[in-house]
Amino acid sequence: MENDPELNGKFLGTISQDFVIVSETLKEAAYQLKVREISEYPIFPIAKVDVAVGQLLIPKEELATKWNYHFSFLEEFVQRALITEEHLEEFRGNFKNPEEFCCLFVVEPEFTKFVFIPYPED
Repeated sequence: MENDPELNGKFLGTISQDFVIVSETLKEAAYQLKVREISEYPIFPIAKVDVAVGQLLIPKEELATKWNYHFSFLEEFVQRALITEEHLEEFRGNFKNPEEFCCLFVVEPEFTKFVFIPYPED
């Protein structure tokens, strides 16, 4: 996580445009992971190409978005060693309330980055 560059405006803009379209679906998926006691830490990997993390939730063709949206959770990231045991508590400490913020795991050829974006208010 330390070696990733800041997310530049180009990526933030496309993520924000998409997020308006997908936010309700992502919020519901996060809620379902929590109420089914699967995880308290929902993570949504997003990428413009196929990725092997999580399950595909919203393909970009379905809603004409620029990103594919997957759903996952902290425990899968630990199993896959994407988050190491030594960084687990740091991640949990930085994780924002999943009822208010969506945790996106942005995957691009140049970098990967966790981004917390607030859900739109009703």
